[in-house]
Amino acid sequence: MSEHRSLARALLLSKHTLKRARGVILATAGLLALFQTVMIAVAGSIQQSGSFEQLGALLPPFVRQLLGPTIASFLSYAGIVSVGYYHIAVMGAVIAVSIALATVPASEIETGFLELIMARPLARHWMVTRAIAVLALVTVFILAAMVAATWTALETMAPPQVTWPTPRLIVSLAANLGALMLCWGGVAMAIGSGSRRRAVAAGSAGWLALATFLLDYVGRLWRPAEAVAWLSPFRYYSPLDLVMGRPLPLNNLAILAAIAVAGFGAAYFLLAKRDLQR
Repeated sequence: MSEHRSLARALLLSKHTLKRARGVILATAGLLALFQTVMIAVAGSIQQSGSFEQLGALLPPFVRQLLGPTIASFLSYAGIVSVGYYHIAVMGAVIAVSIALATVPASEIETGFLELIMARPLARHWMVTRAIAVLALVTVFILAAMVAATWTALETMAPPQVTWPTPRLIVSLAANLGALMLCWGGVAMAIGSGSRRRAVAAGSAGWLALATFLLDYVGRLWRPAEAVAWLSPFRYYSPLDLVMGRPLPLNNLAILAAIAVAGFGAAYFLLAKRDLQR
């Protein structure tokens, strides 16, 4: 009976968290869904004007070097449609949402809200379990909104006789992006569970994400940096391989999932051991 009551309280706490964050969640999902629609409109305009070859000529040499053999797949209708799942702005938005949700426990400690919660018979582990559940639910919601917008826009806006991205490609890109979200959610949750200030936790996770993104970027262009580039989680986020027609790399997904699980595990441990006083 006690465990049942704890679960009921944890569900109420999850509902409270979602209610507080609903504005950011809905705005992010709506903007990313709109971005998918805009990219499909852009791809259709380029297709009808026959400008894909001209677009390729405008790319700087370093971009051509970075894309390598993927440039042919990228400069196609399906390739432009797929950009919405790995554009740097999209990556930044979803990682920011993950960090914001993952650092909720740090915010509750900072404001004293967690002390009020713990005044009732509720085990500490529910604080982390709740945060993980909310993060997973929001990840699925945002990705579902993006996929739904993609297929709705393709059905209504795609020019005739163009090759659409396959359902497998879209689902694989969404799954890859979801794994990246959970990965950084785990990292941010671990940092937040050991921090007294949410701003410090979120800022640290954000700077770490930026630093590792730049490390991966440099590692792809400069051979000496490859020796340490494997430390970046972005090294295991490979959407361009999917655009080229390769299967979803399960080993890369496993590594991102392992980072997420390690972060969640560290969050359980740190929150269980720390003083909850502000």
